Amino acid sequence: MTSRALAPPATSLWRDRRFRTFWSAQGVSEFGDRISELALPLIAVTLLNASPSQVGFLTAAVWLPNLASLFIGTWVDQHRDKRPLMIAADLSRTALLLSLPAAYWLDVLSLGHLYAIAILAGTAHVVFNTAYASFFVRLVSREQYLEAGSKLSATRSISFMAGPAVGGLLIQWLTAPIALIVDALSFAFSAVQVSRLKVAPGDADGGEESLLFRARAGMRYLLRHPYLRVSLGCATTVNFFTMIGMALLVLFASRNLGLPAGVIGIALGIGASGGLIGALAAKPLAELIGAGRLIAIGSVVFPASLGIVAVADGPVWMRAGILAAAEFVGAFAVMCFDVPLNSLQAAVIHDHMRSRVAGAFSSINYGVRPLGALVGGLLGTWLGVRETLLISAAGGLFAVLWLVRSPIIHTHDLAGLEPPAM
Repeated sequence: MTSRALAPPATSLWRDRRFRTFWSAQGVSEFGDRISELALPLIAVTLLNASPSQVGFLTAAVWLPNLASLFIGTWVDQHRDKRPLMIAADLSRTALLLSLPAAYWLDVLSLGHLYAIAILAGTAHVVFNTAYASFFVRLVSREQYLEAGSKLSATRSISFMAGPAVGGLLIQWLTAPIALIVDALSFAFSAVQVSRLKVAPGDADGGEESLLFRARAGMRYLLRHPYLRVSLGCATTVNFFTMIGMALLVLFASRNLGLPAGVIGIALGIGASGGLIGALAAKPLAELIGAGRLIAIGSVVFPASLGIVAVADGPVWMRAGILAAAEFVGAFAVMCFDVPLNSLQAAVIHDHMRSRVAGAFSSINYGVRPLGALVGGLLGTWLGVRETLLISAAGGLFAVLWLVRSPIIHTHDLAGLEPPAM
C-alpha cells in the first residue's frame, strides 16, 4: 500500500486534523530546542569557564550519536509502528534535560554532565528522526510533500526567530540551567500530541536477515542511487564546514563581540526571520528556477554566511546587527537548500527502506558534524575564533561541486521521480 492511498490529498494541509496535531507537536518542540541550543554552550562558557576546544567538544557530543544512525535506522525499520518510538524519544529527552537544573540546584553541574546529556539526548533525537522518515510519508500524500515540508520548515524558522530571543531573556533572568525546564516540557507536549495521532503503520522490515545485513543494504541503496549519493556528498560537505564555524558562534558572540545573552538571542531571532521567508519562498522558487538549481544556490550561500559574522566590528548595535544579518542570509539559504532536497529524497526512496536509508544518510551527513565541531574547536584555540569562521565560510563553497554534473542540477520538479526498481 502506498502513502497516496493512506493519506488522500486535501485542498490545504491546514484542513487536515492529523497534520495540524503533528505540526503543533513539532512547533512547540522546535521552540524548546532553540533554548537548549543557546543554553548548553552558555552554561559551558559562563558557568564552567569552558575553552574554545571544550565548547567544540560539547557541540561534537550533540552530533556524535549520528554516527550510529545507520544501525539505529535499521533497527527502527524492524518496527511496524514508528509512533511509539517517537513518543519514547520525546519522553527520554524530557527526563534528560530535567537532570541539568537538578544538578545546578545541587551544585554538582560539570562539563562531563553536559557531555553525557548531549550524547544521550542526541541518541534520542536520532531515534525520533529515523522513525519520522517513515512516519512522514504515511501522514501526508506524495502530492503534499513540498507543501508539508514547507509548512514544517516555516514553523521551524519561526522558532529560530522567537526562540533565541525568548531563550536569551529566560537565560538572562532565570540562568541557563533553569531555562532548560522549558525545553523539557516542550518534549513532553510533543509526546502527548504524537500519541494522539492515528496513522496507519507501515510494513515492518522483518525477515531473517541480521541487523548488519539490513544496515549494509541501506547503505548500498544510498551510495548507488544517483540522486541520493550526490545529495549526500553535497550535504555532508556543507555540514562539515558550517559546523567548524557554528561550534564557535555563541562563544564568538559572547567573548569576541562582547554581547550579553539577551542581545545574542534577539540578534539570532531577528536574523532567523530569513528562515521563515526562505521556507515560504522555497516552493515558488523551486517552481520558478527548478528544484535542482535552488538546491545548488542554497549550498553556496548558506556556508558563506558565516563569513559575514567574522567581519563584525564597531559599536554594540553594529556588532549585533551584523550577527543578525549573517543569520538572516544563512537561514534563508538553508531553507532553499533543505526543502527541495528533502522533498526530492522522499520521492525516490522505497517505503520499506526509508528509516534505514535516513539512518545511513544521517550517519555520514550528520556524523561528520562532530568532526567539524572538533576541528572548529581546535582551530579556534590554535588560530583564533574569527579566523576559524572565515575558514568555515570558504570551505563550505566546495559543496556545490558535487552537483555540477549530477542529475539533481537538472531536476525541475518531482514529476516523474520514482524509487528505482528493486
